[in-house]
Amino acid sequence: MTEWPILSIITFLPAVGALFILLIRGEKEVADRNARHVALLTTVVTFLASLSLWFGFDKTTADFQFVEKASWLEGTINYHMGVDGISVLLVLLTTFLMPICILSSFDAVKNRVKEYMLAFLLLETLMIGVFCALDLVLFYLFFEGGLIPMFLIIGVWGGQRKIYAAFKLFLYTLLGSVLMLLAMLYMYYVAGTTDIPTLLSYRFDADVQTWLWLAFFASFAVKMPMWPVHTWLPDAHVEAPTAGSVILAGVLLKMGGYGFLRFSLPMFPVASVELAPMVFTLSCIAVVYTSLVALMQKDMKKLIAYSSVAHMGFVTLGIFAANTQGIEGAIMVMLAHGLVSGALFLCVGVIYDRMHTREIERYGGLVNRMPKYALFFLFFTMASVGLPGTANFVGEILVLAGIFKVSTWAAFFATTGIILGAAYMLWLYRRVVFGELTKEDLKSILDLDKREVWIFAPLVVLTLWMGIYPASFMDFMHISVDNLVQQHQAATAAVHVTAAR
Repeated sequence: MTEWPILSIITFLPAVGALFILLIRGEKEVADRNARHVALLTTVVTFLASLSLWFGFDKTTADFQFVEKASWLEGTINYHMGVDGISVLLVLLTTFLMPICILSSFDAVKNRVKEYMLAFLLLETLMIGVFCALDLVLFYLFFEGGLIPMFLIIGVWGGQRKIYAAFKLFLYTLLGSVLMLLAMLYMYYVAGTTDIPTLLSYRFDADVQTWLWLAFFASFAVKMPMWPVHTWLPDAHVEAPTAGSVILAGVLLKMGGYGFLRFSLPMFPVASVELAPMVFTLSCIAVVYTSLVALMQKDMKKLIAYSSVAHMGFVTLGIFAANTQGIEGAIMVMLAHGLVSGALFLCVGVIYDRMHTREIERYGGLVNRMPKYALFFLFFTMASVGLPGTANFVGEILVLAGIFKVSTWAAFFATTGIILGAAYMLWLYRRVVFGELTKEDLKSILDLDKREVWIFAPLVVLTLWMGIYPASFMDFMHISVDNLVQQHQAATAAVHVTAAR
């Protein structure tokens, strides 16, 4: 497969599917059905094509693989694509979740179906491009471009306050990204290139690194999102359609963590060490504070949204621990959160489609009418709190081990977050599923149909696979993470030696 431009095929195949949807004509009912099927077929084929990365990846090298490079703009900016052990898993996560999102939207979305499917396919192209781009300008175009279809998905197919939530998402993200763009322009001015592999080996002056680090941090912290720039996320999740929430939690939040791993840590190592205490403080506040806020929520989606902020606090703790265990744990948490949080939003979507409310008080006793639903919901609830044998457990343990080597107080607060996470998730499950079935409108509610079971089944399998046999995923990232840690330590040691002289 190395002779084929496989990354370009995977990246732009969804855009080709979007073009087909654009050309669909006919009566509304027929056109909508065709649009659904084209979108599903396109995302499934894209996922199958991406499996060539899984089977063809060389786990013994930290170099970028499946590399494609061509001159683009005046020979200065190149079309440069490639993946390493960190980004390849995020590409696979994206292509895995997209068919599930499309399938979950078959019955839920009835208005502007063609435009909805087209927006999701374009979003997939832009998300995959973020993880494959090896040029600053190309990365920025993909990174910012993804904001447009997500803005439309929330603003057109969202809930009652959809316009407010869409503009809040847009403004928060845009403000941070403008600062990142200025930093990129300075990097080009100093280093004379926008090539990411070249910049990874370039050493920026220590006094400049802090400003560059803060400029990138402004963008990635909003994307994660970190406290206190997290307030756009609960609104976006509550107003977004179910599939929008799944892809927002499953992939878009991971762009911030990926940015820290690709840019902040390797390119600005001195600033990363100096500012790590600030990151630890913000992360611990996020883990504890948002967990307490989640305990007070009355809306199921908002509760799960705040839990996402807490989980992303684990990611930033692991990344800036800057050791192998912490970084590998952070990547595992990102992958696990993509699966489990996405599945929890699907669980909310199932009963919302039936009852048209997400208020926790409106439910209770669902196990009496929906035993299959109760089983799936229980599984993903336990996976979210880090039950051994599930995906989250592996990542959280590694993050705690990594951060404990660097900061015992940060490890203490992170552990507190795990306890609070169990509290709010089990509280949610008990209120929704257990108890007497007393509400009249719930007595006729239907259990999962075959389509819904097929949506949840692959998420269950992958969550268990990651929890029981994590080595099959960690083997991909190990060499790349080791290389990142060694280069980071060498760069900071060199600066300390120079300062001592």
